Parts: sequence; C-alpha cells; structure tokens
Amino acid sequence: NAGPQGGPGFPEWGMLPLPTALVKQGYRDMLRISDARMSGTSYGACVLHVAPESFVGGPLALLQTGDIVRLDLANRSLDMLVDEAELERRRAAWTPPEPRFQRGYGWMFQRHVSQADQGCDFDYLMSAHGETAGEPDIF
Repeated sequence: NAGPQGGPGFPEWGMLPLPTALVKQGYRDMLRISDARMSGTSYGACVLHVAPESFVGGPLALLQTGDIVRLDLANRSLDMLVDEAELERRRAAWTPPEPRFQRGYGWMFQRHVSQADQGCDFDYLMSAHGETAGEPDIF
C-alpha cells in the first residue's frame, strides 16, 4: 500500500531492510518487491513501482506469506506461482481500504492520479483531453 494512492503520493518507502533473522543466518541480500519508490542510492535486488498498486487491488494485494514468486530477468517477467483459481478466490475476498479523504486535495488526488506505469500524473492533464491553450498572443 505504498503506491501513488496507497501512500498516498508514491512515497520513498521501497528501502525494505533484510529481516534480522536472515542476516543472522548470513544472508546479505534478498529480492524485495514493492509498489513504492526507493532512493537510487539504496542497495540490493529490488522490484519497485509495481502497478497497479496493492491499494487499488493490484497483484501485491493478493500475495500471501508462503507464496512463491519467480523473477526471470532475462525474459523480463515477474510471476506469482499461485493457481488461478486461488487468485480468483483471493480477488473475490479482497476489500478495498476505506478512502482516506472525503474532500480537498487528497480527495482530488486519489480520484485522478494515475498508476506508476502511467507516470503518476493527473488524468485531466493527459493530452487525450485536447490541445493545450498554447502561448498567448503578444500585442
């Protein structure tokens, strides 16, 4: 729940530390998957900006402890190895979080911001709505 709507505002929460129990066992890295952003100065194997984000019912919302996730860098794929029938059951059981904002900028933001893969822009600023007004004539 750290994407554009879940944060809200697409916070830089992607720097997920290694669990202490794994560090004590000698692990120095593990794959971390998040719908958040992360500083470019952070470390380790990370998949970020997962979209659609979990707050709106994206794939991370359906992931559960014990699920196997396969990352294939060569083929640029990331797959949850969960049976489709089980995923359908989870989708049917999923309920969206309560809206955080009833009015104001937060209300507007959550209704109009796009997902990470679309640039986290407001839908009403997209060029599909028509030409910009352009520069004014100078007399």
